Amino acid sequence: MQMPAPDASVIARRGEIAAALRRIVPGEGVIVSEPERRAYEADGLTAYRQPPLVVVLPSTVSQVAAVLRYCRDEGLKVVPRGAGTSLSGGALPLADGVLLGMARFNRILDIDYANRCVVAQPGVTNLGISHAVAGAGFYYAPDPSSQIACTIGGNVAENSGGVHCLKYGLTTNNLLGLEVVLIDGEIVRLGGKHHDAGGYDLMGVMTGSEGLLGVVTEVTVRILPKPPSARALLIGFAKTEDAGSCVAAIIGAGIIPAGMEMMDRPAISAAEDFVAAGYPRDAEALLIVELDGPETEVDYLIDNVEALARANHARSIRISRSEAERLAFWAGRKAAFPAVGRISPDYYCMDGTIPRGRLTEVLVRIRQLSEQYGLGVANVFHAGDGNLHPLILYDANKPGEVERAEAFGADILRLCVAVGGVLTGEHGVGVEKRDLMGAMFDAADLAQQERLKCAFDPDGLLNPGKVFPTLHRCAELGRLHVHAGQLPHPELPRF
Repeated sequence: MQMPAPDASVIARRGEIAAALRRIVPGEGVIVSEPERRAYEADGLTAYRQPPLVVVLPSTVSQVAAVLRYCRDEGLKVVPRGAGTSLSGGALPLADGVLLGMARFNRILDIDYANRCVVAQPGVTNLGISHAVAGAGFYYAPDPSSQIACTIGGNVAENSGGVHCLKYGLTTNNLLGLEVVLIDGEIVRLGGKHHDAGGYDLMGVMTGSEGLLGVVTEVTVRILPKPPSARALLIGFAKTEDAGSCVAAIIGAGIIPAGMEMMDRPAISAAEDFVAAGYPRDAEALLIVELDGPETEVDYLIDNVEALARANHARSIRISRSEAERLAFWAGRKAAFPAVGRISPDYYCMDGTIPRGRLTEVLVRIRQLSEQYGLGVANVFHAGDGNLHPLILYDANKPGEVERAEAFGADILRLCVAVGGVLTGEHGVGVEKRDLMGAMFDAADLAQQERLKCAFDPDGLLNPGKVFPTLHRCAELGRLHVHAGQLPHPELPRF
């Protein structure tokens, strides 16, 4: 993976740039010293690190607008950052770029139960929204595994999902309004508390745009009443293929669970060691299926899912009998990523999406690739919507293992596309999948996407080097054709 070469003349102006930013964000809102900048050198894709030119931490929308306007006028690159939990390098800084941290935007501005929505600043955590409305019996449905730390602004940037996105949708399906600051400092509002915004779907364009189009400064999300009943099944299988067949059978029967997650044996063992959730260690694959709604409906669906599981050769079935037991089932899944960190010095978390019907085939092929590359893999994924999260196990201290892990991951993503899937489900493209975009889109497709970015950011200053494998200037895009050439990227800084 490569990034644009830093501009040495900009780096030489660090002091001047910091002084100008301090006039906009006074006090401790500008970070310049090398040790302090190191705290921002990476996001969740920790194999790549690069301290930013300078960090600025605004606390008001007017400060964000002024910072962006100054950067536009000075031709400075800007990398927006939330909590830094991105697993695709979306918030990886640039040596000649200003890192715009939104951590100080951490307040809930309005809770409107009548309209069933919450207005929050982008630095509010995902779980913080649910906690704020829990007392009134409401919650925010999208629940990434990192929900205790990831922010709602970052969720918008990556269109995050979670274990309950099968029934309740991704961020985009639960988003009502945005306030966004553009690169020229203009503040725009999209949507609101109403359910459908008029005109072009600019909110849809902004959601999942990975910081390439604007900086989100306010988010309005839909909240839902907690279902009257929720129960889960913990289903163990002797064969991964049987678990995949069970997933297809449940969906094929017209049942839409609130969540349906799958884990393979390495992930099961790691999670059980970590949280002692009661997972069957002898299972090759584990399904967690949650049903919610009126109690009578849940009981009926539980019986149907149990019958389908037995028809697909389930080895063990446990049904939650209490809320504590249901939460225990989920505790292992939610902790799967940190749990795997205990069995391997490093791991590379992938993110691709496939048609559910190809699940068994893809899992078999991942197992073959694991043997080919000589690296272990633990599979944890949102089985209901085909969103895979293979965790490739490696040791960065062993020469060549990082490169093998990346090659293994790239082959998994190519496999996802080859079977009719896509490169990402919820982690975004960032720098991780950027150079694989050609596996899914041809040059004409990519050029059209770049034209959209140019409409918002004509000078290419917002989060450059991410998502697009080409480095075209906006003026060139009018004459690009299918055989558009690619400009080389210099090497990314590796940790």
